[in-house]
Amino acid sequence: MIFSTQDNTTIITQEESTIPELVLEINKLYDKYKNDNIIVDLITLNKVSTDDILEFLQISNMHRKAKHSFIVVSNTINFDDIPDEIVVVPTLQEGYDIIEMEEIERDLGF
Repeated sequence: MIFSTQDNTTIITQEESTIPELVLEINKLYDKYKNDNIIVDLITLNKVSTDDILEFLQISNMHRKAKHSFIVVSNTINFDDIPDEIVVVPTLQEGYDIIEMEEIERDLGF
């Protein structure tokens, strides 16, 4: 996995390890990135299931409660199967767009 930070957003790109391993690694390193918006990029994975996405639910809820965005990027998932509690988008650009909209909402007090 690759961690890269740009402005106040950290992009975590998954390349080789499994989703549960990735979630464990994010949890382990969370203090380093807890003040950033986080995008988890799963585009390189050929198959991502709803259960894989749900692995991120706990950390997503915690991060969003702290008033930061947590976005998962995957273009192989059926978006209708994803609960509203977690944000999943098909492209990295849409992830950035969601972060921008959520930052505006936070600035306006929503």
